[in-house]
Amino acid sequence: MTIATLNEVLQPALKGGYAVAGLVCLGWEDMRAYVEAAEAENVPVILQAGPGCREHTPLPVLAKMFRHLAEQSSVPVVAHLDHGYSFEECKQALECGFTSLMFDGSRKPLNQNIDETAAVAELAHAASISCEGEIGFVGYADGEESAGTDPDEAARFANETGIDAMAVSVGNVHLQQQKSDGLNRASVESIQSKTGVPLVIHGGSGVSPEQRSEFAKSTNICKFNIGTELRMAFGTALRIAVDSDSKLFDRNSILKMTHDPVVEASRAALRSMGRPSDRPSD
Repeated sequence: MTIATLNEVLQPALKGGYAVAGLVCLGWEDMRAYVEAAEAENVPVILQAGPGCREHTPLPVLAKMFRHLAEQSSVPVVAHLDHGYSFEECKQALECGFTSLMFDGSRKPLNQNIDETAAVAELAHAASISCEGEIGFVGYADGEESAGTDPDEAARFANETGIDAMAVSVGNVHLQQQKSDGLNRASVESIQSKTGVPLVIHGGSGVSPEQRSEFAKSTNICKFNIGTELRMAFGTALRIAVDSDSKLFDRNSILKMTHDPVVEASRAALRSMGRPSDRPSD
């Protein structure tokens, strides 16, 4: 069994100069492909259950699916709640068997965000699992606008919450389909000069693979969340499968045809995280 906490995979990444991918899951087909890809690349992987996933499948079921895959895996697998919006939801995830809780209070006033994130971090640590928080606000493509992370607020947030990882807003955007080199290095370096907590980039699909690798090697960014580009790979494969034979109707036969393309797309995403030996020596 290789179930792991977020802290157990991010601390080696912080020291080794690479990042770990948080892959956004929507169902059994993609999460199974993600673990197969991680095994092929021999790297840890974070399986993430976000709000859309939880709307479709209950938390207790997701926890069992994640942990089943971890038990069969040769690489560390983290069962991560992504964008938990309440203490109660985070507590339920913990009780179901998740090993990492991301509490999202980024829309709330700073003091409230600190207090509520600290409560979730305390809950997580009492159960020997991990907690991620968000400071600043990462917006959405064609939706809510971002509010950049203030370095001084980030330092206070990290210190007063006791989180294991900190999601920041430094030019990244959720649900972005086009790749860019939009991460602001000066902002990242200013934040990491004030806190040593591993940093997380939500909306990693909008960041070019080259910039992911570069920032993983040279900054404290230890986790990139990847969802949109993998959903696009799944959607393309599904469309090809359905269009390939007008007589196809069995969902298992159709979904089986998405597996290999999603594995390949996932392997490419994992390779963009860098490797332990990539960081230049001081």
